[in-house]
Amino acid sequence: MYYSLTGTIVEVTDSQVAIEVNGIGFELFVSRPAEWHVGQNTTIYTYEVYSQDDHYLVGFTNKLEKEAFGSLIQVKGIGPKTAITALSATTPDELFKAIQASNTTYLKKLPGIGPKAAAQIILDLKGHLADTNTKGDPHQYDEVRAALRSLGFKAKDIDDTLAKINEPNASNEEILRLALRQLGKASRS
Repeated sequence: MYYSLTGTIVEVTDSQVAIEVNGIGFELFVSRPAEWHVGQNTTIYTYEVYSQDDHYLVGFTNKLEKEAFGSLIQVKGIGPKTAITALSATTPDELFKAIQASNTTYLKKLPGIGPKAAAQIILDLKGHLADTNTKGDPHQYDEVRAALRSLGFKAKDIDDTLAKINEPNASNEEILRLALRQLGKASRS
């Protein structure tokens, strides 16, 4: 298995980069191809996907992104392509915060992640992350969402706001307070 590749970026496409290492070109799927530039000398951390139907490399800008990918593909029902697509819309830090906070709203906003997958990510990964002594539970954000709906806020505004709040140790009341503050700012602008 390849750990990393150090060389020169020779091609960037919508979903992949090609890196030349000592005269050999490697094509890798990446989460955010726009971060790479032709001619750039760099190190890409890699993960080799090898299954009965597929064989390809996935590339990462740093070890933390590789760790986030590795965690996601351990979740039942999340494959490598779904994981790399989901990482295109978040950072590893934000992903881990959302998991620790049991924020299914945030996870559902990621491409390829629906309600069942979001709940499964929390179920499978929350206990495996550092700092697991949190109060959050998968229904916490649903309860706050229901409270905000009863106050008359629009579902889209609520989901957009809750997707930004990742407070692992917050109570329902604290999350509600933060959401109301953000919703109040949005209505004033």
